Amino acid sequence: MKEILIVTSYFPPETGAASNRMCHLAEGLQKEGYKVSVITPLPNYPTGKIFPKYKGKFKATTVENQITIHRLWLYASNSKNKFLRLFAMFSYSFSLVWFFVWNKIPKTVIVQSPPLLVAFTNMLFLKSKHRKLILNVSDLWPIAGLELGAFKKNFSYRMLEKIERYNYKKATIILGQSEEILEHIKTLSPHKETYLYRNYPNFNPPKIENNTNSPKKITMVYAGLLGMAQGIYKLCEALDYSKLEFHMYGAGAEQSKIEKFIAKHPNLPIFYHGEISRKELHKELLKYDITIIPLLNRIYGSVPSKIFEYARLGLPILYFGGGEGENIIKKHLLGWTAKAGDYTALNYQISKIKKEDLDVALKEKIRRTALQAFDFNMQLKKLTNRLFLHL
Repeated sequence: MKEILIVTSYFPPETGAASNRMCHLAEGLQKEGYKVSVITPLPNYPTGKIFPKYKGKFKATTVENQITIHRLWLYASNSKNKFLRLFAMFSYSFSLVWFFVWNKIPKTVIVQSPPLLVAFTNMLFLKSKHRKLILNVSDLWPIAGLELGAFKKNFSYRMLEKIERYNYKKATIILGQSEEILEHIKTLSPHKETYLYRNYPNFNPPKIENNTNSPKKITMVYAGLLGMAQGIYKLCEALDYSKLEFHMYGAGAEQSKIEKFIAKHPNLPIFYHGEISRKELHKELLKYDITIIPLLNRIYGSVPSKIFEYARLGLPILYFGGGEGENIIKKHLLGWTAKAGDYTALNYQISKIKKEDLDVALKEKIRRTALQAFDFNMQLKKLTNRLFLHL
């Protein structure tokens, strides 16, 4: 049985797209006949605090669904202080090196990037050990950080660019979750082998039922990280509520601001429902007419995995982020789009949506499209056939 190690900074019981993506990959490879192990930090995302079950531990190893999971110590932090966040990444890198020194490492390793520094640790240490390194790039850093305003073009940024190039250079093969990511990588490493590997979900969607208790207004839902990149607070301020209710699930940096905004505007139809499990969320989402996937600014290379997840649920999507994600919505007729950052265009698009068109038939059509076009198992099968060339 061929062995594969996955090194990731996010994994269940943590929530979020990155955690779900790496879990699906691990479980999928295990079902394809690989012996899979995972290295990940002690759970801490998105709170920046070690989960109670793991507090006081330096390492925790478990076997879940026949996958061995090694959870390593790190200095957990979600502070806005760049030095603390940098220290958190270095602490995980230190734990990785310590683990590599004292444990047998499989010949093939899949490394998640970003974080760039964590990926760099793997590339630097494991390449010298003659391991085959598959770099899974889900976002383009440091470019994305620059577009989000987290970085400036200074010495630190140039160092991150060098680390990015080094990571690409040392990888045996690079997986990218968007065409834009692969195009960018080719500009830096023209001869590097790349492969498009989308963030398709793998779950059995609940039955779509007609919601007879739906209010007269269109019910729109957002579920996910309440962070700066998503711009949910600004969305709350800018939406025209004349024919709309807005519901939210999740947690993040803007949560407190959003809760205060709702408290100050009790007459607006805005509802925050907190954070619930992914399985519960899937059932809840089908109660709503449409979902919105927003990005405060268009981020090059970004294709939110929510597109594929919500399409599988059969939920019509209002995409407010531009780029490749917008093209996918249009190509597969999954909903509507508005130019990223243009709230006038967004409200105009909402005003054109008719409540009576948001029926079960539309949701079932979207689900059929997703099941055919975004098939996780088919994509994984193609990937494993490709990996055989390198194992």
